[in-house]
Amino acid sequence: MPIYAAHLHAIAEALQNIFREGAYADREIARILKADKRRGSRDRAFIAEHTYAIVRYYRLYTHLAGGEPAAKADWLRLIGIHLLLSGEDLPDWREFAGLDRNELNAALLEARETRVLRESIPDWLDAVGQEQLGDDWTATLSALNEQAPVVLRVNRLKGEAGDVIESLGREGIVVEPLEADALLVTERKNLFRTRAFRAGLFEVQDFSSQQAAPALEVEPGQTVIDACAGAGGKSLHLAALMENKGRLLSLDIHGWKLDELKRRARRNGVANLETRPITSTKITKRLTGKADRVLLDVPCSGLGVLRRNPDAKWKLSPEVIDRVVEEQQQILTDYSRMVRPGGKLVYATCSILPRENGQQVAAFLASPAGDGWELEYEKSLLPQRDGYDGFFISRLSRTR
Repeated sequence: MPIYAAHLHAIAEALQNIFREGAYADREIARILKADKRRGSRDRAFIAEHTYAIVRYYRLYTHLAGGEPAAKADWLRLIGIHLLLSGEDLPDWREFAGLDRNELNAALLEARETRVLRESIPDWLDAVGQEQLGDDWTATLSALNEQAPVVLRVNRLKGEAGDVIESLGREGIVVEPLEADALLVTERKNLFRTRAFRAGLFEVQDFSSQQAAPALEVEPGQTVIDACAGAGGKSLHLAALMENKGRLLSLDIHGWKLDELKRRARRNGVANLETRPITSTKITKRLTGKADRVLLDVPCSGLGVLRRNPDAKWKLSPEVIDRVVEEQQQILTDYSRMVRPGGKLVYATCSILPRENGQQVAAFLASPAGDGWELEYEKSLLPQRDGYDGFFISRLSRTR
């Protein structure tokens, strides 16, 4: 499609806010797209696609540009480098003066010899990944720079996979069945405007994430707690697995996320869910020994979902990961007390780092808090091996 000045200025504004003002890429892109109602679907797609691409390869592009952008003209030049390397032709602007596709391609080939430039990550993160994943790190890193697949989860409270496939097909959206209730979207369109979505027939949820709720082995009629529920994708999955029977309690420290969960629950036809913001430690202490099942999808580095949130690698630091690891330890120690004897707990993250995953579980089991607990199941998912987000799931049972 033609490259319009408004497109490039919109991308430049988004990039400046993401890298200089600390804005989150998804929210900033959404804000930019809503700012001009005249933009059509192709215009919005162009802006979003190229903004995300530059965020993903920011270090590589700034290396090719000779330094990080300062003025708006520098951001435009960075965009020009990306577009030329993507095969686009540039308008005749002074910001693009001197940019040569052949020279850039030659510099790109040289830069790709260095992993931190090729995959565009900070030096510290490369060191951490190599130390934690060893021989798997290079392939994992490369897979995390690929475009993430779009996967749906069929809401069994409202229908079957065939109902979703048929409904979406009538609107020109083709999906393919995966395992369990997962459907792979083969052509990207606006799923949230479809009749099937409005009717609550499906949720958008990565295939790796969809494996967390079934791992908890819930049964209808149980008392189940999703203790780090967020906006509740896994809570909705648990409700469907419980067949709307029993008690499902969704907790989170952010009340606004639980408000979003309540809205989603209404669309999904969920009737057994109660939300409760964690405003103090009293909330969880009162639930000691009350739950048959507890899901802990704990806060983490998010390194398993860099394909979806590429700006995370620029916002993370070793200190941030250290704080996250400490928080995970505290949550696992404190929230595990909500499980009654004979009950089960799932600890999950969207991280690929063993120190956030298996090492956390092992440390818990070796601690006084882990006395009376046994590990039943553990699985690490890597994007290059399993095809979807990096994820970790472990199930523990409380024997006494």
